[in-house]
Amino acid sequence: MSLNESGDTLIDFLTLHGRSSRKKAKSLLDRRSVFINGRRIWMARHTLETGDIIEIAETPQIPPGPASAIILFQDADYLIADKPIGILANGPHSLETRLQTTLDIPSLMAVHRLDRGTSGCLLFAKNAAAQQRILPLFSGRKIKKFYHALVTGLIPKQRFSITKPIDDQPALTDILVLDANRQASHLRIVIHTGRTHQIRKHLTAIGHPILGDPYYATRREISPLERCLQRPMLHAFRLSFIHPITGIPVRCTAPLPSDFRQGLVLLHLR
Repeated sequence: MSLNESGDTLIDFLTLHGRSSRKKAKSLLDRRSVFINGRRIWMARHTLETGDIIEIAETPQIPPGPASAIILFQDADYLIADKPIGILANGPHSLETRLQTTLDIPSLMAVHRLDRGTSGCLLFAKNAAAQQRILPLFSGRKIKKFYHALVTGLIPKQRFSITKPIDDQPALTDILVLDANRQASHLRIVIHTGRTHQIRKHLTAIGHPILGDPYYATRREISPLERCLQRPMLHAFRLSFIHPITGIPVRCTAPLPSDFRQGLVLLHLR
């Protein structure tokens, strides 16, 4: 839709010209499905100007995760699952609650977090004692978490670190560029701290946000290909640590999911 007159707020325009209710218009904005001149806009009171092009990308919602996930590791104290996209790590209707039911382990609890749209290795403790034993490994940076990510733009092939503080707390992210072209880059990432949205915030800070991420670096034109992505292209592919009870090294790898592999093909990356 192209705007011929200026002065309308975005939500008024969507309600009037989209012939929808105000509630539906607000839902579109909350889902970050509205673009103005190629940029994702979600502020309801954004003022429109003559010549603005308004697009609605009704990207299908991420489907709910399966009732269970592939278990990569399990012993008497811990379990590592390959979390599918579209499901929370913990809370109501989460992977945590589904595994509690499926495995008949009511005490099972996630000991770290992955966002709803992030897939891959997620660690659970089977009881409170095991949880208490594993937490010092996180605070002591003794659990290594590796990720794959697809980000916007060309990053020259190199290794580098990002140390920008997050919420006034130290944060360290190590980056290895696996492949890159003018359109996008494929990264392998190791995080040494566990700040909320650390990878997403750090990559946005250097001007290369994660493809498909609707919440960071939105003040930019978004390509038609990226608008089709149903989730941030981020996958927790490996988790490794020394078992705090047995002393045995634990190392699990979750293969790249199909949508990530398809993204690599579309972007001509390896």
